[in-house]
Amino acid sequence: LHDGPPYANGDIHIGHAVNKVLKDVIVKSKTLSGFDAPYVPGWDCHGLPIEHNVEKKKGKVGQKINADDFRAACREYADQQIENQKVDFKRLGIIGDWDNPYLTKDFKYEADIVRSVSKIVQNGHLTKGYKPVHWCTECSSALAEAEVEYKDKESDTIDVAFEVLDSSVFDVEKPVSIIIWTTTPWTLPANEAVALHPELNYVLVDLGNQYYLLEEELHKGALERFNVQAVGKSDKVYKGSDLEGVMLQHPFYNKQVPVIMGEHVTTETGTGAVHTSPSHGQDDYVVGLKYNLPLDCPVDGKGVFIETTEHVAGEFIFKANTTIIELLKKKNTLVTHTPMTHSYPHCWRHKTPVIFRATPQWFVSMTQNKLRDTVNAEILKVKWIP
Repeated sequence: LHDGPPYANGDIHIGHAVNKVLKDVIVKSKTLSGFDAPYVPGWDCHGLPIEHNVEKKKGKVGQKINADDFRAACREYADQQIENQKVDFKRLGIIGDWDNPYLTKDFKYEADIVRSVSKIVQNGHLTKGYKPVHWCTECSSALAEAEVEYKDKESDTIDVAFEVLDSSVFDVEKPVSIIIWTTTPWTLPANEAVALHPELNYVLVDLGNQYYLLEEELHKGALERFNVQAVGKSDKVYKGSDLEGVMLQHPFYNKQVPVIMGEHVTTETGTGAVHTSPSHGQDDYVVGLKYNLPLDCPVDGKGVFIETTEHVAGEFIFKANTTIIELLKKKNTLVTHTPMTHSYPHCWRHKTPVIFRATPQWFVSMTQNKLRDTVNAEILKVKWIP
């Protein structure tokens, strides 16, 4: 039995018991049937939960303890947890080679990891890139999906105007703005485009001195949210695909961004136009790759805008919302601002809101050097049950 190892942190619980007992039934059954069915238990000894518990006692690296001593303390902590869990697993009657478990912190095990990765590198499958991931600003670390829990959070929801540079595209003389709705004003400094759905219908709403472009089904609800009275609505309906490539003025930076097409745009809420920051969202990232948009992330690991970020340099992202909203007001590009309570991802350790943030990532490419073809050929050799 190749067993997925428990994590070396804390006492075992009912989940461990069910997992181990069910597998133990199989091992013992095969052994009693005359098969050689050894079970070598193991423990996963790497990761933030161990570091987090050591930090509580020793402090953070660089503040109260150096990196070498911190790693040694983590290894010692893992050893203690392994011994505690081992006693309980034995009490459950689990048969196994408890005197010779495999531990991911063993130097031989770590060396084998390096050897395995080196083969991937030598075969030309490893590639480096950027990708948005769940990021905890308290941990200054990426989080797996399983490490994220959802809790209610009050956010600033805003509607923002992106003015069309050339309104003659719509055969009108008055200014035209595409309106986006977002719950993350702090991502606007990283905006690189506005996405429309290629198959949705969009209309021009006449406000007297200017036009707003809104999705046809959403325009009435949007106008109510804006608390404005429309003079009229254009008879002409524009498909999103008709507007691909139209250039817009960023709401507070001196730069222009394009209209792009995105299948992720929906009519569930908002305006039918989505502000796109490739460094701060999975959908944005995917569509950004398609259009070769910049993937510059203006936010550091602690959730603070880097020094080159105009207007908000040095500010923590959520506090910067206030600065950005005031900036939008001055630029006359803020349409509405309303606080909203909604379900939002939080770090399971610190119970603080997490963000999407693009960070350097390593990828195993399935297309580079025909790895997908090789894998598909190997799959055909496997006997699958059932």
